[in-house]
Amino acid sequence: MRNVKLKTVVAAIASVMAAYAQADDSAVPQLADASPAQSAGTSAASDSNAGATGDQRITVVAKKLDKARSQLLPETGSTVYRFDESDIANLPLGQDTPMNQVILQAPGVVQDSYGQLHVRGDHANLQYRIDGVIIPEAMTGFGQSLDTRFTSQINLLTGALPAEYGYRTAGVVDIHTKPQDRAFTGDVSAVGGSNQYGEGGVQFGGTSGDWSYYLSGSYLTDNLGIENPISTRNALHDHTTQEKSFGYLSHAVGDASRLTFMYGVSNNSFQIPDVPGQTPNYTLTGVDPSTIDSTQLNAHQNEQNQFQVLSFQSSPSDSVNYQVSLFHRLTDVNYYPDPVGDLVFNGVAATIYRKVDSTGVQADFSDRLNEAHILRGGLFLEHERFGSDNRSSVFTVDANGNQSSSTPFTIYDPERLAGSTVGAYVQDEWQITKALVMNYGVRADATTTVTHEHQISPRLGLVYDLSPDTRMHFGYARYFTPPPTEIISDKSVASFNGTTNASPVQSNNAVLAERSNYFDAGFTHNITRDWSVGVDAYYREVTHLQDEGQFGSALVFSAFNYNQGRVKGVELTTSYKHGDWSTYLNVARSQAMGKDFITGQYNFTSDKIAYAASNWIHLDHDQKLAASAGVSYKAGDLTLGSDILYGAGLRSGFANTEHLPSYTQVNMSANESFNTTELGRFNVRLVALNVFDKVFEIRDGTGVGVGAPQWGPRRGFFLGLDKPF
Repeated sequence: MRNVKLKTVVAAIASVMAAYAQADDSAVPQLADASPAQSAGTSAASDSNAGATGDQRITVVAKKLDKARSQLLPETGSTVYRFDESDIANLPLGQDTPMNQVILQAPGVVQDSYGQLHVRGDHANLQYRIDGVIIPEAMTGFGQSLDTRFTSQINLLTGALPAEYGYRTAGVVDIHTKPQDRAFTGDVSAVGGSNQYGEGGVQFGGTSGDWSYYLSGSYLTDNLGIENPISTRNALHDHTTQEKSFGYLSHAVGDASRLTFMYGVSNNSFQIPDVPGQTPNYTLTGVDPSTIDSTQLNAHQNEQNQFQVLSFQSSPSDSVNYQVSLFHRLTDVNYYPDPVGDLVFNGVAATIYRKVDSTGVQADFSDRLNEAHILRGGLFLEHERFGSDNRSSVFTVDANGNQSSSTPFTIYDPERLAGSTVGAYVQDEWQITKALVMNYGVRADATTTVTHEHQISPRLGLVYDLSPDTRMHFGYARYFTPPPTEIISDKSVASFNGTTNASPVQSNNAVLAERSNYFDAGFTHNITRDWSVGVDAYYREVTHLQDEGQFGSALVFSAFNYNQGRVKGVELTTSYKHGDWSTYLNVARSQAMGKDFITGQYNFTSDKIAYAASNWIHLDHDQKLAASAGVSYKAGDLTLGSDILYGAGLRSGFANTEHLPSYTQVNMSANESFNTTELGRFNVRLVALNVFDKVFEIRDGTGVGVGAPQWGPRRGFFLGLDKPF
C-alpha cells in the first residue's frame, strides 16, 4: 500500500462513484470545559431498531454507536476546543486547510518551522485519535499525513486529561470522521494559486444495506513546500508533491454492534530549499570550488506514512459499551543529499533512512453502574521496530579540527531497535450532586523501547456548574511520556570522531521518559446565549523534560532531555455567534523553561552545556504571547471571512537567551455558492493569505537544537472550486 500513487486511487474512486451514481438516482471554534458524558444506555434504549431495514437500520445503528463511543472516552476536567464542519468551512481555505493550520486556531498553540505545532509550551508531543483509536505517531518530517477533508469534527483536548489518555499528552487531536449515517454524497474540489500551488481532491461516502463507506484522495503540488530559508517571495528549489488517501468500510453486526476497517496513506516528497551566496568551506578532489553554486544544490526528502485499523464496537446492553481495535502503522523518512554540494559546504553528505513499524491493540470499555457512577477502563499494547541505514561521506580532520584530506570516505551507520509500550487504566465518573462531577482514576504504563521505564499515574478531574451559565473545572494529572523510537547511539556519535561531521561533545546518554505533574483550572461563562468567554490557567512541573535537536546537516531530528522543566501559562478565549455573524478571539501567555542537558549532549557545544547546567533557559519553542482571531459573515450565498495569527517570536541566540521579532499574519476569503441549470450547485472560493505581505522570520538558525533559518510565507492568492454531488 505504501507505493500506491494518487492517480490509481482517484481512478478507483471515480469508477466506484460512477457505479453508485448509476445504481442510485435518488460556525466559529468553540471552547468548552469538558462535561460529563451522557449515558449511552439512555440513547440505546430510545433508539429502537424495531421495523428498521436496509439504509434505515444502518443509520439508526450508526447514530447509537456514535453516541456510545463518546461514552467510552470522557473529557471531564480537561479543556476542549472544538472545530465542527462549519468552523472548518469558515477558514480561508476551508476543507483544503492543512490539519496543523486548523489546530493553530486554538488557544495556546504556537507555530514552528516544518509544520510543527507546540501546545502549551510543549515540543510536539501531540496524540492523534481517529474515531477514538490512537494512531501511532509518525516520524519527524515536513508534511502532514492526515487530510482535513475527511473530518466532521476536530477536538483539541489539553490540560489535565482523564486516565484513558496517555503517552503524548500536550494535546490530544480527537478526529471524528464523516458520519456513517448519511445518504450517498461527496464532492470534487480544486485549488490553485501563488507559487504554482495546485491541489485536487475527491471524496464520497454513503450507506448500502448494512454497510457504510467513505473514501477520499488528494494530490498537492507547490513550489513552497518547506519554509523559505530566505525572506524572498519565491524559494529556490522548494518543490513538493503530496498524495493522501483515507477511507473506511463499516458493517453493522446485529442491532448494537459494528465492525469497521479504516486506513490512511500519505506519500510526500520535498526538495530542500537552497540558500544563495554560500561560500564553500571544504575542498573536494577534482572539484573547483568556484564552480559550485549554492543555488543549484539538489537535496531532497521523501516521507511515507500508512496506517490500518480494524475495530469492533458494541453496546450489548443499556449500560455497557466497549471498543476493541487492532492497529498498524508504517512510517519512514528518506533524506538524499547533494553528493557534491553538501560535502563542499557542510563537510558531510549523508543519505539517511529511518523507519518505524508499529503494531498493537487498544481496548476501552464503560459500564454505567448506577445513576451516580460510570466505571471505565482499558488496555493499550504497542510493539515497535525501528531501523535506520545511514551512509555519510565525510573528510578526515587533524588534531585541530582542520580538514586533512580532500578525498571523502563513507561511514555506514545502521541501527536496529525493537520494544513495546504497555498501558492500562481504570477510572470512575462520580455524579456527586447535580452540579458537581468528579472523574478520578489511575493508569499504569511501561516502555521497553529506547528506555526501560514505568510509572503509576493518578488522575483527577472536577467539573462544577456554578450556575446555568457558568462552569468551573479543575484537574490534576501525573504524566509519563516515553521518548520517540528514533535513536542516535553512542556508536553513531563515536563513528564520526576525527571527521568533518564530528560532534562538538562526545557525551550521549540514552534518552529518558518524561515525567510530569500537571495542574489545570479554569471556567467558562455564557454572557448571553450567543456570547461566551473562558479563562484557563495551567502549571506543569517536569522531570527529564523532552525536546528535539538536529543531528548533522540533514533535516532529521532526534530527542534529548533536560533534567528539569517547568511550564506555566494562562489562556483567554471568547466567541460570539449570532445570525449570520461568527467571531472568536484567543490570547495565550506562556513560559517554558528547562535546566541541564542530561541526554543527547552531542547536539550542543560545551559552553551551552555548561550554561544550561546552572541556569534555567527558555526552550527553543517558547513563545511568550500568541493570539488567534477570526470573523465570518454570511450574506445569502456569499460568505466573507478573515483570520489573524499573532506571535511574539520564538527563541533565538546563545542558549535561547533572545527571541525573534513579533509578527502578525492576516488571511481573508470570500466563498460564493451558485446554483446553475447546467452544473447544479458549486462553490467558488477566493483566498488571500498574508494579505499585508508581512515579512517575518520563524527561525533564524540560532538557539538550542535549531539548525537552519525559516521565514513565513509571503502574500499569496488562491482560487478554489468545489462541486458537491
